[in-house]
Amino acid sequence: MNLFKGIGLKLASALLFAAMSALVRDLGKVAPVGQMVFFRSAFAILPVIVIYALRGELGTAVRTSRPLGQLGRGLLSVCGMFSNFASLVRLPLADVTAISFASPLITVALAAVILKERVRVYRWSAVVVGFAGVIVMLIPNFGVGHYAAIGATTATVGSLLAVGSCICNAGTVIQTRRLTQSETTSSIVFYFSLVCAIAGALTLPFDWYTPAASELVKLIMLGVLGGLAHILLTESYRHAPASAVAPFDYSSMLWALLLGYWLFGELPEALVYVGASIVAAAGLFVIWRERQLGLARAREVEEQAAA
Repeated sequence: MNLFKGIGLKLASALLFAAMSALVRDLGKVAPVGQMVFFRSAFAILPVIVIYALRGELGTAVRTSRPLGQLGRGLLSVCGMFSNFASLVRLPLADVTAISFASPLITVALAAVILKERVRVYRWSAVVVGFAGVIVMLIPNFGVGHYAAIGATTATVGSLLAVGSCICNAGTVIQTRRLTQSETTSSIVFYFSLVCAIAGALTLPFDWYTPAASELVKLIMLGVLGGLAHILLTESYRHAPASAVAPFDYSSMLWALLLGYWLFGELPEALVYVGASIVAAAGLFVIWRERQLGLARAREVEEQAAA
């Protein structure tokens, strides 16, 4: 275990994901969502193949004993990616990033319902508080006065899509937990990219934009950045405990603020900051609580072994 390396990889992955989202925000002015999903997924396979080939693990990337499970996770990811990209086209970068913080809290709720995990009152309280924070963030886009403004409908649809993306991503996490019991990380990443690429490709005959050379480079970079970010994210958990690395997810908000202001001149409304702080605090509490429970279980195991 190497704590600083794990944290460094996590911060790098958050930056790359934020840069990828900024490219989606930029390309969304001209390119269809399905086309962006295709490039994001197809070219993400390239770094996956190169890195795992260098490690001699390419065989494990394509081998799977649960093809239907991989397909199910891929379809959830497709829905999450389409809705996330569609929300980025309609909302400021920082707004979408802030709403995405609700995904880990939704995961807690789904884990209790689907995986039958025991969720104590502390975590349920954090989930309720976190959802309240999401509502605070959505108020500017659902206020009565906001509907009179130009683009109000676009912002409202974007907010709903961002929430939908959170739900899909939480479902993806649940399915990933199931798959990791028998599948390798490389195969999960590979089939995620493959299923999303096929789904994006199916939309191309119906809605295709011929990109200029600079736009084509950006579309390719969507996939390369996304693939590298996914790999760095996975590697970060190999080098440090999840409870130590997970809080650095929230660094993505800093990158989103900087890139949103620098590239698009976007600054979130005050309520977005308030809501994001509430959701982040709830998420950090869940992480802290999980760490405390993990330490308690470890002490119990040691005491039983000593006895």
